[in-house]
Amino acid sequence: MLETHADGSLVACFDGRSVGLGKFSARAVDSAQHLRTGLPLRSFASDGRKIDKEIDLLVRRLARRGLLEYRLGHSREDKDQVVIEPQAPDYWPQTPKLGDADIIVLSRFACLRRRGNEMVLESPRAGALFKICDPKIATAIAVLSTPQKIKQLRRQDNFPGVELLLFHTRSTEGRHANPIGGLYPYAGTISPPPAVRSRWPGKKIDLRKLSSAPSQTNSPVAKLLRERHSTRGFDDRQPITLAELSRFLDSTARVRSKGRSRVDLGDGGPEVTYAARPYPSGGSAYELELYLAVANCEGLASGFYHYDADRHALVPIAVQTHELEAQLAAAEFAMDAPAPPQILITIAARFGRISWKYSSIAYALILKDVGVLIQTLYMMATDMGLGGCAIGTTNIDLFAKMTGIEFHVEGPVGQFAIGRGKSREPTDEQPDGPGAA
Repeated sequence: MLETHADGSLVACFDGRSVGLGKFSARAVDSAQHLRTGLPLRSFASDGRKIDKEIDLLVRRLARRGLLEYRLGHSREDKDQVVIEPQAPDYWPQTPKLGDADIIVLSRFACLRRRGNEMVLESPRAGALFKICDPKIATAIAVLSTPQKIKQLRRQDNFPGVELLLFHTRSTEGRHANPIGGLYPYAGTISPPPAVRSRWPGKKIDLRKLSSAPSQTNSPVAKLLRERHSTRGFDDRQPITLAELSRFLDSTARVRSKGRSRVDLGDGGPEVTYAARPYPSGGSAYELELYLAVANCEGLASGFYHYDADRHALVPIAVQTHELEAQLAAAEFAMDAPAPPQILITIAARFGRISWKYSSIAYALILKDVGVLIQTLYMMATDMGLGGCAIGTTNIDLFAKMTGIEFHVEGPVGQFAIGRGKSREPTDEQPDGPGAA
C-alpha cells in the first residue's frame, strides 16, 4: 500500500513495515495511484516531462525493494496472460533481441508447478517467477522442452509471443521472495508438538545412576557443552579484539595439514589435494569458506573480509557500504537482536568441491558440514568467554553481489554472529531461542 503524507512524501507499507520513497509533486502522487491497476512498462521519462521522470524514479525505487509485479497482456483491459513476481530486489524485466534464425530452449533448471489454483514457472537461477494465467502459454512452455527456432514458433497459430517466455533468461540471481523466519503457519490449526517425544512403551533401563552428576564432571569438553548458549546482545563498549578473532579462527577453521591422493578408478585417476581443518568434513572435502562482515572489532577496520584458512590471514574485499550494512542489518533482524553483531561470519560452500565426488548427496553432506562447523564455533566462543549465535537465514543474492561470485559456484549456507556478549540477565537463561534459526 502507498501512503501519502501532507509534505508530499510517499511511504510503501507492507508486512507491518514501512519504507520511505521520497517526496514527489502533487501530480506525481496522483499518477502514482495508477500503480494499483498498472502502468505501461515503457520508459516513463521518454518525452522529458517532469511528472514522467518522477514516476520513473518512484517505480525504480519500488523495484529496487522488490515491491513491483509485472503484468503481461495485450492491453490493460484484457485478462492477464502472465504475471511476473520478483523473487529478489533490483529485479527489472528485460527482453533479448531475437532473430528468426535464433534457437531457444527451456532452461534445465526450470520447473512448472501448481501453486494453489495457479500454475507458476520458476527457476532457482532466475530473479523472478512467472504466474501463468493463459493455458496457451503453458502449452508453449512445454514445446520449449526441445530446442526451437524462433521462425518456427512465430508461424504457430495463436503463439503468445517469445517475449512472454524469455524474461527469466535475463533475470538477476535469486531464490525466492517467500516469507521467512518464525511465521508459525500452523498456530490455531494444530497444537504445537511437545519439546520431548512421548515415551515408547516397555521396560526402561535407567542410565541416571550410571552417569556422573554435573558437579562431578571434570571433562573440559563436557563443561563447554553444558555452558554453550546463543548470545544475541553484544557489548560494543568492549568489542572483540583482533587478537581474539585471530585465536578464534586459528582454533576453529585454520588449515592444519595438506596432502594429496590419487583417485582409484581402476585404470588410474586424477590426483586430488586435501587440507585438514579442526572440524570433520564429508570425504575430507572441506568445501566451506568463511567471510567476515566486521562492524566493531578493536584493531580491525570495519569491512568485508575473506578468511584465508591456509595462510591464516584476512583478505579485504571491496564492497559498497550499503551492502555491508544490509548484511549486518539482516543478521540483527534474524536474531531479533537490539543491534547488529560485532562480527558476522558467513559460511559459504564451494559446491563443486564436494559434488565432484558425491553427486546426488552433495548438498546433504554440505549441510552436515555446516552443522559441525557451527558447533565448533559455538564451543570455541564459549571457551574464550565470547558470545556467539547461529543464524538460519542468508541472502544469497546479496552475497553474490558482494563477492562477484555466481551463487551456484560458491554460495552462503549458514551464518554465525560473534563478539563480546553482554552480561546475561536472569531471564536470558534459555540456551537457544526462536531467533537463532
